[in-house]
Amino acid sequence: MFESFIHKLRHGTYITLETTPSRSAQFAPTIEKIAALGLDKLVDGFSTTDNPLAKLKYNALFAAVRLQDRFSLPALATMTMRDRNRIALQSDLLGSNESNVRAILAITGDSAHYSDQPHAKGVFEGNSNLLLDIISTLNRGVDLAEQKLIAPPAPIYPFAVIDSYSKNSVSLQKKMAKKVAHGAIGIITQPVYDLEIATKLLEMMAEANGASPHEEKCTLILGFFPITKLRTARFLDENVPGIHVPHHWVEALEKASLVSPEEEYRVGFELSKTLFEELKALHPKIHIMTANQFELAKAILI
Repeated sequence: MFESFIHKLRHGTYITLETTPSRSAQFAPTIEKIAALGLDKLVDGFSTTDNPLAKLKYNALFAAVRLQDRFSLPALATMTMRDRNRIALQSDLLGSNESNVRAILAITGDSAHYSDQPHAKGVFEGNSNLLLDIISTLNRGVDLAEQKLIAPPAPIYPFAVIDSYSKNSVSLQKKMAKKVAHGAIGIITQPVYDLEIATKLLEMMAEANGASPHEEKCTLILGFFPITKLRTARFLDENVPGIHVPHHWVEALEKASLVSPEEEYRVGFELSKTLFEELKALHPKIHIMTANQFELAKAILI
């Protein structure tokens, strides 16, 4: 399963779909919605988020197991540095490995300040680069203390994330190069809304790979989040660091919103669908995020 997944990442068309577990003891409703829409036939794999914004959700590792068991497609499980120390991180990686959760998206995680759980505190023993190092270490058959494991894990495939835009491109380049140096085999960007930005990110990745000590090259995966509402475009552009929504998108949605909500949706969808096809033609490695709006995901994919 994972060997084919990684081959597609490096050599073919690679499309993944993000799923966000809910604040529930059941992930089955999400799985059944994906199945009813036939989305498993349209993508190469899934991802699961790990308590985004520090809000309590169903566990990402268990969600990955359920997705893989149901669809026989790989799931990229997110792990944050916020909620676990290095002991728990290694323990979770070893335990989930036997359940064939072997693709891990390493992120630092949102601050516990945003949590819906009173008095929750972040652990943050390091940033996502420490988790990438932990995965590299376990892949050598030892733990972080260099103690040999009784039974080594099946290969774990580490992924990372990066902003898609920064006014300081040198700083963004350095962050990308650092993630590559720490062993990431794939880096997912924040949503991209401009082909020029996508091209620049690809150039940065080529430079980072050129300076990398690793034989295997890291692959850039373009983040894609369709926008169908003016307020979403404004919020992403004005409030989310690392994302840039072109002014002409905002203008078009603003004009459409004055006509009707239906026109606003139509214009946003057309802009998003066109962008998806253009990104796919430029670099067919895309991670789709729709905040569990799976009908929208299907409309983009077909």
